[in-house]
Amino acid sequence: MSTQAALDVTPAHTVDAFHRGRFWLVQPARSGHRAGMDAMMLGAAVPSDFAGRLADFGAGAGAAGLAALTRCSSASAVLVERSAEMAAFADATLAHPANAHLGHRASVLRADVTLSGAARNAAGLADNSFDFVVMNPPFNAAWDRATPDDLKRQAHVMEDGLFERWVRSAAAVTRPRGGIAIIARPESLRPILDALTGRFGNTELKAVHPRADAAAIRIVVRSTRGARGKLSICPALVLHDMPGEGFSQHTDMINNGMASLFGD
Repeated sequence: MSTQAALDVTPAHTVDAFHRGRFWLVQPARSGHRAGMDAMMLGAAVPSDFAGRLADFGAGAGAAGLAALTRCSSASAVLVERSAEMAAFADATLAHPANAHLGHRASVLRADVTLSGAARNAAGLADNSFDFVVMNPPFNAAWDRATPDDLKRQAHVMEDGLFERWVRSAAAVTRPRGGIAIIARPESLRPILDALTGRFGNTELKAVHPRADAAAIRIVVRSTRGARGKLSICPALVLHDMPGEGFSQHTDMINNGMASLFGD
């Protein structure tokens, strides 16, 4: 699809620079989910030397997957999105001329990551077909992010058993010793660890704090398919050195694709 054709079928949108202009995102102007730092941290959870095939579950317009590709020059990504509206934004993102240097390494797959067995394979998510999966599932409780915008609700509001279903699919499509990274709120840690148990190991946990004296607002969990190592709690990421100041230098580097979240 040409750039203009992709934009013509996309609702009201903005075109926004990420990683200091190393990639651009076509995303909804009002309705639906707009990408921000969560996606940048998730993309930064992929090791810098990763050179395999990445699946971005619930990709939206493709922010996390493309954030990984700008750091990992030999990797490829499949942007997996259930919503037809958001998949159209991902198509427009890949068709944008500013992303021509990435377009040949990325594709969009319209599929529901909660499918299982033969249905999941038929949807294009074949067993053992990826080396790494990243996911930013809807992690807000229904009462926490009430909205009349159905597209935004789908992107933000968590359903019962969500992490179990998403991680189950990730385990099926990831090759042995492949990786997974998940970003969520701290209260989701228990269901995430429960879903990883028996499927992934050598789990690393990084908490994200707005300030050194404030409680964590996000967690990023990274784990290895089939590994048996125990949970490691990594040094936290503190977004702001001082109240009222901008991002710390390290956070700014992560946010702009110049450093990995776990230091590898």
